[in-house]
Amino acid sequence: MDAPIGRFDDARPAPDSLDDLVGPVADAVRHWSGGVPADRIVYVDTDPRWADTAVFVEHYGRELLEQSANCVVVAGKRGTETTLAACVVLSTTRVDVNGVVRRRLGARKASFAAMDTAVGETGMEYGGITPVGLPAAWPVLVDRAVVDLPYVLVGSGRRRGKLLVPGKALAELPGAVVLDGLGVAV
Repeated sequence: MDAPIGRFDDARPAPDSLDDLVGPVADAVRHWSGGVPADRIVYVDTDPRWADTAVFVEHYGRELLEQSANCVVVAGKRGTETTLAACVVLSTTRVDVNGVVRRRLGARKASFAAMDTAVGETGMEYGGITPVGLPAAWPVLVDRAVVDLPYVLVGSGRRRGKLLVPGKALAELPGAVVLDGLGVAV
């Protein structure tokens, strides 16, 4: 199949690629519900050496830079309570952790979660964390600019492979909250 964006040798509907996905992501695709059918989510096999955004777009198409999103895990702290959340912003922006995220989580302090925490809590590889398949109790904060894209390239849960997801499908994820200004210009 041809990928809806980018130039990939191997693109398949995600439900046909469950063996290529980590457990939580495969389960999320397997039990997908919402207005966008699961077969509109596309898995593309990619080389893990090119997983980082700058190198990835050089290899698979510069136009993907404007169609890619990063998913980062943040920790909001208030007293002894810590809330983990995911933030999804365009790859050309950075997450407004100390403004939008801190206020949304009702935290006194917010920061990026430690790598061990992010990997341990998601069951995904660092550098491949995706909003698809995150723990159900987590808030998933999604920048409106991501939702407005016809398709967005995100991680697949591993450094090998990516998911191409209709932007509006990210707004339907469990715990999703669409926010203006979550991603700020770099």
